Amino acid sequence: MDVRLFPAKLHGAVTPPPSKSQAHRLLLAAGLSSGQSTIRGITHSQDMEATMACLRALGANVERAGDVVTVTGIFAHGVPQFAQLPVLDCCESGSTLRFFIPVALAVAGGGIFTGRGRLLERPQQPYFDLFAKKGVFYERTPGKLTVQGALRPGRYALPGDVSSQFFTGLLYALPLLDGPSTLVSTTALESAAYLTMTLEALAQAGVPVTETATGEYQIPGGGTYQPMDAVVEGDWSQAGFFYAAKGLGNNLEICGMNDQSAQGDRVIAAFYEQLCDQGPVTLDVSQCPDLVPPLALHAALRNGETTHIIGAARLRMKESDRLATVTETLNRLGAQITEYDDRLEIHGVETLHGGTVNSHNDHRIAMMAAMAATVCDGPVFLEDAGSVKKSYPDFWQVYAALGGRAEEV
Repeated sequence: MDVRLFPAKLHGAVTPPPSKSQAHRLLLAAGLSSGQSTIRGITHSQDMEATMACLRALGANVERAGDVVTVTGIFAHGVPQFAQLPVLDCCESGSTLRFFIPVALAVAGGGIFTGRGRLLERPQQPYFDLFAKKGVFYERTPGKLTVQGALRPGRYALPGDVSSQFFTGLLYALPLLDGPSTLVSTTALESAAYLTMTLEALAQAGVPVTETATGEYQIPGGGTYQPMDAVVEGDWSQAGFFYAAKGLGNNLEICGMNDQSAQGDRVIAAFYEQLCDQGPVTLDVSQCPDLVPPLALHAALRNGETTHIIGAARLRMKESDRLATVTETLNRLGAQITEYDDRLEIHGVETLHGGTVNSHNDHRIAMMAAMAATVCDGPVFLEDAGSVKKSYPDFWQVYAALGGRAEEV
């Protein structure tokens, strides 16, 4: 799907969609339970469908009615038995893949993981290094990743500067083992707020995990996940695009957000205020890398001001190489951005112009381009605009309802 976007200001009240990060975690906790759970506020996105499909592959019953998902957990009828390794299709969801690798080992003795796009190229080395020490088999072949073996209680140490998703996967799996375990990061932990979200979901499911003063996670074994009723809160990473649009002069009221949320991306509200002020600004995104596309867009139109976005190396291995695609997309529209290995330097310009850009199959690049088009001095032709389906499938309908002009071509 390609669209032509015409300059048109957005206006009105907008409620961002439910948090994809929290939804993954609540669904997984419900799927590991011994009863029936109800999770409200699940968007019909490709990432959510991937997580629900993987739960079904492990034996959970998952039913959707609108934005309400009912989950009968894997252990509702006793310990599941598997005649062969289950196949888990993670589509393009990095969270789904990394969360389910250790869970599949704990539940089914392993699994065969498939995916699309760049998913299976994304780094898994922290798991592989750990598996080599723990005697777990793994094999990467074209189009799939196979893991097989038994996770055993004990000490699990891995680096925390690649992705917190590895820690989340283990925090879900280790309580299912028959003895206590300890999980520790060997480096400074990036995106730590995501682990807070994980611990909140585990607590809702009655799984006690203790974080010590030294940053270790103490995990008792023999845990039983309890069914729950839960509601997914608004997604601060998606709200970032509306904050960017607001910073460019669109008259938007952003509604329905929890300003006490554990989501690290809620820092967008503070970053927005910094970008609205005059003078040079440096934003460290090591704890909130998904915010870079909207932050870069807002910064691109801080006329005469310089913005540095640092701590962004992990963006190289997202759905696209986001440091490169953010730079390419906005520069094609007239921005002045210089890309470095782990940061962006942005010199604000007065205006952006129209042009042709490609989402590179990256939902966040597509939404960034849509918000940029609201203030360009000519139309923007966006190739592969359908990539928004990954996380925000009704984005274009919301965009039109707010006054955005998008014409499919």
